[in-house]
Amino acid sequence: MTLLKPDARVQQPGEVPARPHAGDPLYNPRRSIGSMTEQICGVVLHNRVAFWWIVALAIALLLVLALILAVSWLFIAGIGIWGVDWPVVWGFAIINYVWWIAIASGGTFISALFYLAGVEWRNSLNRIAETMTIFAVACAGIFPILHLGRPWLFYWLFPYPNTMTLWPQFRSPLLWDFFAILAYVVSSVLFWYFGLIPDFGTMRDRAHKSGVRVLYGILAAGFRGSRVQWRHYRAAYGILAAIMAPLVVSVHSIVGLDFAGAATVGWHSTQFPPFFVFGALLSGFAMVLLLIVPLRRLLGFQDFITGRHFDVLTKLLLVSSLCVDYSYMMEAFMTYYGDDEAERLSFEDKIAGALAPIYWMTIVLNVLLPQIFWLRRARVSEALIMLVSFGVIIGMWCERYQIVVMSLRRPRIPSAWGDFAPTIWDWLTLFGTVGLFAAGLLIALRLVPMISMFEMRDMMTEGKGKDER
Repeated sequence: MTLLKPDARVQQPGEVPARPHAGDPLYNPRRSIGSMTEQICGVVLHNRVAFWWIVALAIALLLVLALILAVSWLFIAGIGIWGVDWPVVWGFAIINYVWWIAIASGGTFISALFYLAGVEWRNSLNRIAETMTIFAVACAGIFPILHLGRPWLFYWLFPYPNTMTLWPQFRSPLLWDFFAILAYVVSSVLFWYFGLIPDFGTMRDRAHKSGVRVLYGILAAGFRGSRVQWRHYRAAYGILAAIMAPLVVSVHSIVGLDFAGAATVGWHSTQFPPFFVFGALLSGFAMVLLLIVPLRRLLGFQDFITGRHFDVLTKLLLVSSLCVDYSYMMEAFMTYYGDDEAERLSFEDKIAGALAPIYWMTIVLNVLLPQIFWLRRARVSEALIMLVSFGVIIGMWCERYQIVVMSLRRPRIPSAWGDFAPTIWDWLTLFGTVGLFAAGLLIALRLVPMISMFEMRDMMTEGKGKDER
């Protein structure tokens, strides 16, 4: 198996067809554990690289170069190169931060919470979801530091005894956000790496070159697969999953509190924490679907990522969309149920003002478009899945835009009203982080197995045991 020839698969015709169906098994039952391991390892250990991978990496690196250029000029000229101004002092930096951290949170939800739930369909997807989380968090972490204005003083956020005897405000959700993101980044990296240790051991044992064998031997941290090691490993992995599952909810709840804790029109709402969690799940499920549809074919993983996975994930995306829809309706209801004139004017500006197209695009992409997944046939159509998932990703960014910009541009005092117009540097920074995310994923494809081999072995062994009984 190589990246260059994804069709070189050991597959029995008709067992798991290339075209997915909702009734497909979780994996091709005629595949042996040895052939599964060989195929997944071959993607990483083979020297030959596919042309599509080279082209995609080149485009991603060009976008990363644009990010470096934008950030370098930001350090020289200051945040005045962005479109932020009074009263919209939060712009693309906060929009992109919330957008990226939501994508990351959805990946952790799949890998950690469903592990605790004991569902087997995650075994083919959790590695992709965890890798997506790592690079999405990396992209998210860039923006708060840049938004400080003097990013080289970011360490002022840490509570430490300094010469000015100043301490952070521990009652501020912004400080809670800092600690939550720091804990989330550390936990995500540990959870991702810990899940890779048994597979690194497999890569070490199957590598032909001594340098590659030494590299994966170091990454495997001495894991040899003894009974004692497996007992300790499974206990530790379960503990990490139990930590990550509530952490992913708390992280985005705190991000919602960043807004809800302010007296700004449109933000001061108790529904923001759960609303942000719903949005995180929606965008996270959409990004996982957006990744697995092409990777399934490009890497030849049709035997391990089947129509059953598409069916389950699209149902989860549909449920998340309905939860977000409920939040949108509650926003409208509470605006007119209350007696705050500023809230009413701000909401009417959203739905009928100059930026109304962004609001209605949010409704169409996040609420109406996913409703097609009520149809069973749509849930396994790769073209429709790609279309809806991409639409949701764009719709969630538009939602963040209307939350940040539309609320800030119309404060309570009409004389303070203003507007916001993003500059080329705003857009370069946004697309540059998209390139960073894509480049990280593409490089990871060549370094780590994208399907958890040890979990697939457990599932296949258990499945064969059931067949024998």
